[in-house]
Amino acid sequence: MYSLTRTEEEILLTIWDLKEDAYLVAIRRQLNMIAEKELTIGAVHIPLSKLEKAGVVESYFGEATPKRGGRRKRIYRLTKAGIELLKKHKEIRDRVWSGFSRSYS
Repeated sequence: MYSLTRTEEEILLTIWDLKEDAYLVAIRRQLNMIAEKELTIGAVHIPLSKLEKAGVVESYFGEATPKRGGRRKRIYRLTKAGIELLKKHKEIRDRVWSGFSRSYS
């Protein structure tokens, strides 16, 4: 099983949340807002490329827009393997956190 870093997990969840608006700048903006930190484009692009090579994410080009000077956005979406990987990681996290909850209460 591919082991996700925390940043990769956050990127995947952000892609899921953004749906058809999941392009690099929007992913970064959403992560910065939610995590209250300032990620660089590279800090998002590098793991995103790694996830795509692993087959967890796929991308396609959206339509060209006048706002972008006719350039198209690369839109990202989770693959079936990516969705399954997120489910598995959530199950693992839930089990780990349940031990903390029991001992901390």
